[in-house]
Amino acid sequence: MDLVPVLADRLAATEPTRCGWHPAKTTRIQKGEVQPTDGDIRAWCAGCGAADQADDLIATARAVDSMYVEWRRSHRTGMRKTQGDIYDRYAHGGVTRAYVSNVVPGFFQTPAYATALMEAITDFQGTCVLRYRVGDAETMAGRLRHLLTVMPLPSVSPGLIPFTAQRTMWPLEAFYLHDGARSVVETLTAEVNVVQPRELADYCKAFGELTKMAVHGNAARALIESAITSLG
Repeated sequence: MDLVPVLADRLAATEPTRCGWHPAKTTRIQKGEVQPTDGDIRAWCAGCGAADQADDLIATARAVDSMYVEWRRSHRTGMRKTQGDIYDRYAHGGVTRAYVSNVVPGFFQTPAYATALMEAITDFQGTCVLRYRVGDAETMAGRLRHLLTVMPLPSVSPGLIPFTAQRTMWPLEAFYLHDGARSVVETLTAEVNVVQPRELADYCKAFGELTKMAVHGNAARALIESAITSLG
């Protein structure tokens, strides 16, 4: 994905004088010789009568190279760097709101569960948070007991959406909303980094709706204990 051609095509149809710069600058942007600055983007938006779109375009321009990252590419030399980047993201962040409908979020996983999950991903097997089997019964029970252990921690607030809940929002792809400034969306083949304020507002709203359907505290604990019992 390259923002320059997108901007360049639109700039070509806009009188450069409306943006307050020389026509040669438009040509340089079209050829990819220079990247548009935040000021350039604001000037172009103002010239097009779309000043309210500037913040979204600026956010896209800053993160365009990292917005879509294929797992195959990021993991081609192993997962150590990817894991390190994730640790840094959590270490330097404040509040992370995560929604995952198929597996337990990484920060709640046990080593045995994570290993079984990697094998399941390799074999393209299905998974689900409490009931779908990832690994043997002992691995599943250990992972569920670990959830019960971390639930009382003041730094986390796990919520579970029961199967019987009246859905006011359909199940979504997994996403991790970091401080309301970045939403990391996980698909089968890639990680998508959402940074546009307009889209971030949608993810914040979606998380709020999902939270309304979730149960916490003793109700969530009861669901986990029931899942442990079902393992036999």
